[in-house]
Amino acid sequence: MGGPVLLIACGAIARELAQLCRQPGWSHLSLRCLDAALHNHPERIVPALEQMILAQRAHFDRIFVAYADCGTGGAIDRLLERHRIARLPGAHCYEFLAGSASFHALADAEPGSFYLTDFLARHFDRLVREGLGLDRYPQLLPQYFGNYRRLVYLAQTEDPALDRLAEQHASFLGLAYERHFTGLAHLRHAVGEQVMQWQN
Repeated sequence: MGGPVLLIACGAIARELAQLCRQPGWSHLSLRCLDAALHNHPERIVPALEQMILAQRAHFDRIFVAYADCGTGGAIDRLLERHRIARLPGAHCYEFLAGSASFHALADAEPGSFYLTDFLARHFDRLVREGLGLDRYPQLLPQYFGNYRRLVYLAQTEDPALDRLAEQHASFLGLAYERHFTGLAHLRHAVGEQVMQWQN
């Protein structure tokens, strides 16, 4: 039996993880999230993670990191190896939300795919339009998205309003639109496989 477990996560999956943490048997998990906007500057993710780990490790028996590699070129893994902490599998959140096999099938079918999650559909303007400067310099859009062919919305929920938003974002980017429902099953499995062995 273990004590309390800290789950350090990307803010992009905060809503989904909070929902999972309310399940029976998951009450030993405490969730802390870093700003999802760090993904626009992947070099800032590892320093922010390490700061959180050092600040919180004395208060928890174990820590698990709900990040994939997230564009850090293995830097997250090197950090976590030093601290002997595990993380979610995969290169990015799209893989553990969709499931590895499904995601790789999508990527193989069209390498030029831009992916949205529920979070990114909701916060597209802040993270993509404004985050990449497209609101101020729309002429940059072909430079950022010229090699993409389609937008794939990986939906965690059945929400027609989010579906419409995602389709509007595809139109803004000039990309074909596809929607694939993922739910939370793959995320639940990826987190649960590690942390449920530590439950009280």
